[in-house]
This record gives sequence, structure tokens and C-alpha cells, in this order.
Amino acid sequence: MIVWINGTFGAGKTSTARELAGLLPDSSVYDPELIGDALRRLLPPKRLAEVEDYQDLPIWRRLVVDTAAAMLAELGGVLVVPMTLLRQEYRDEIFGGLAARRIPVRHVVLAPEETILRERIATRQEPGAPEVVDVRVRQWAYDHIPAYRQALGWLSADAHLVDNGHLTVRETAQRIADAVRTGTAPVCDIVQTPEPTRETVAAGVLLFDDRDRVLLVDPTYKPGWEFPGGVVEPGEAPARAGVREVAEELGLTLEQVPGLLVVDWEPPRPPAYGGLRLLFDGGRLSEPEIARLRLPGPELRAWRFVTEAEAVGLLPPQRCERLRWALRARERGNPLYLEAGRPTP
Repeated sequence: MIVWINGTFGAGKTSTARELAGLLPDSSVYDPELIGDALRRLLPPKRLAEVEDYQDLPIWRRLVVDTAAAMLAELGGVLVVPMTLLRQEYRDEIFGGLAARRIPVRHVVLAPEETILRERIATRQEPGAPEVVDVRVRQWAYDHIPAYRQALGWLSADAHLVDNGHLTVRETAQRIADAVRTGTAPVCDIVQTPEPTRETVAAGVLLFDDRDRVLLVDPTYKPGWEFPGGVVEPGEAPARAGVREVAEELGLTLEQVPGLLVVDWEPPRPPAYGGLRLLFDGGRLSEPEIARLRLPGPELRAWRFVTEAEAVGLLPPQRCERLRWALRARERGNPLYLEAGRPTP
């Protein structure tokens, strides 16, 4: 199990994590900031200059998950993780990766009042010359308070909040330990199928409104929007898999087997294995059908109809290319075979 202690900079995560590890049996502290420090030494300066924060590096998010899984395999018990996550898509990606490894996460947020938080930042003791500390540490912490305030909406809905403004570190850790033992801090309900160990076949279904906008869904467990659909199970016909996934994800029963639009071979890009990606035409939805759409909370956060141009800002590049050619195939009435999102000659 993982107890993830979130909160903005200066909220007291690291000291609370150390104290909590002494209260929960078989606990160890795992600080993903160490991975960020290692990447600063390992990656070329040119790559580091492309991002403002090491959390923006996909390799950091992947290594956070892989290292947590390796530590639990080595040590067992509980990992206490003090780490700020203020971008929901990064939380989704990391917690989704842990869910794929069947690692439960209890998400706790330290949420002192802002006046107390600012006072703590101002009086925080850090090594180094005062003028350097003011820029390197304090100003950094102050700059992240607006992002923290903005993130409180989804954090409040997702995590167990602890107002530690007037609590000692020991008292804060004790409250978290009690919340974990009693289940007051529940397991985060992000779910994801186990990561594949070989190439897979996945089926997506394009659904349209009366303006020919296409329906996209927002998964909770990975960044970027997606088509309704999923991995084809052993012995299952791909079109039938698409119908099943639409029913499971949206509560919508398709009366007819959807027609094929594209077959796209996705090449392996380690650690992903790639495989065949099929898109089917599920047709236009009526207004009553749209009104009946329902989402499974642990898997999908939202749905929306978008134009092809709007999809560019939501879909990852390869899925965007797949959509583009699927729409062309729909216009022409002829399915297309793609490789890496591009039609073959």
C-alpha cells in the first residue's frame, strides 16, 4: 500500500512522512524528489531546459511508478510518499500506473490555511546564504500557492484533507495514521487494467452528434483524451469489444455492430508494446441517447463532443492522426489501413 501525502510546498509533507513511518507498521519513506535530483544529473542540459519542472518530464512520472513498485516488491509493507502533485493529469498518470500494478493508494492532502502556510514558508530554515534561500526556496514556494489554490477543487474531491495548521508534526501524523487504519482515508478509486506484456489489439468506437462532432472521453488514469473503447479480450471479436466497451463506459447499448473505419498498427515504443488499434463507426446519437450517457467515475472523468480541429488540442498526436484518417474514411466510405497513424502507399 502507498500513503501519498500531497500538499503545496511548505505544508509539512516530508516531516509528517517521517513521523508517519514510525506509526504505521512495516513502513518506509519514499521521496520521489530524489528521482528528480538524479534526472538533473543524468539528462542533458538541453532536455532539462525544455521543461520548467522535473514533473513535466514523462521519464520522471514513469520512474516514480516503477521505483515505487520495485520498493514494495523489495520491502513489502507500506510506502509513505511525500510529494506535491498539483496537476490532475499527472496525478492520474502516476496513480493510474500504480493501479495497473495493483498497488492501492491512500491519498492525503495537508491543507493548512494560507496565512499559516505563508508564515511557515517565511520562517522555514534552509541551508545556504539567506539571499539564495529567499530565491531558491521561499519564492519558489510562494509562486506555487496560486496553483495549489486552483488544484484544491479536485484535491478536495479526490483526497482526504487534513488541516494541520494548528497541529504538531506528531499530531498530524497521528491523524493520518488513524484515517488510514479506520478507512477514513479511502483507497483512491482510479482503476486501470494491468499493463500489457505483449502487443495488444484495441478497439475504439467513434460516436457522433447531429453536427458530426465526435465524442471523446477523459480517462482518470492517464493524460490526454481518448475514444470510447479498450483492449480486446482473448477470443473476442474487435467490433464486439468496441460495443462492450461503449456499454461499460457510457451506459449506451449499440443496436448494430459498428462498421470499420481504420486499422492502425502502432509500433512498440518502450516501455509500451504497441499493437493493432481499430476504430469503428458507431453512428450518430440522438438527443435522448446523449441525455442517457453515464460515466463510470473510477475510469472516466468527462465526455464531450468536439470538432476535428478541437480534437487536436485534446488527443495525443498519434491518436489525433488516427482520428483524422478515420474521419476521411467515413467521408469516403472506405476503410483505411495505417501504420503509426499514416496510410500505407
